[in-house]
Amino acid sequence: MSEAKTELYLVPTPIGNMEDITLRAMRILREVDLILAEDTRTTGLLLQKLEIKNKLYSYHNFNEHKVVQGIVQRLLNGEVMALVSDAGTPAISDPGFLLVRECLKSNIKIECLPGATAFVPALVKSGLAVDRFTFEGFLPHKKGRQTRLKELAEETRTMIFYESPHRIIKSLEQFMEHFGEDRLCSISREISKYYEETINGTVKEVLEHFKNQDPKGEFVMVVQGKN
Repeated sequence: MSEAKTELYLVPTPIGNMEDITLRAMRILREVDLILAEDTRTTGLLLQKLEIKNKLYSYHNFNEHKVVQGIVQRLLNGEVMALVSDAGTPAISDPGFLLVRECLKSNIKIECLPGATAFVPALVKSGLAVDRFTFEGFLPHKKGRQTRLKELAEETRTMIFYESPHRIIKSLEQFMEHFGEDRLCSISREISKYYEETINGTVKEVLEHFKNQDPKGEFVMVVQGKN
């Protein structure tokens, strides 16, 4: 019995450095019938730089519930597609989960290529425990934020968060409140880009650092678990 053909590929794209695209990812993006893109303009620029010509279809948080069944049907009809986000691995704080779930319900074969994602390098170079960790993504902006932080105050595993430059100060202040000012943390920004930077220290020390300069870029926050 022959192995089922892959119909949907989840393809990681560079989070900064263009050299982080894999040869396999480039081949898949050339060969599929259609590329599902979080932002067709962003992906269009990437394909242009990679000298790849292929059709793009918009698939993002605001339309996924509306278009997912149509995409599943097209896959069932024999089309082969790749899903990409603007940067990194699809479905990691980006669209993808809903499509994967619906494809699995329809027995559509999926492959996820290994590749770029921001939290792994931030964790590995943090100096904090990597044997057990929890990925929290973005904390709720308002409703549920305090409740989640109270729950995480008892978390013993290393914690990983994504954060925007507009909320980095607020998050560090809340970490001080809930985790204590002496809790160790490592904050990485602009991973793989020209201005990549990692700041290590206590929550209080790192907060002071970012209070004295204008935070810019995308941040990964790695925080020591409770001892």
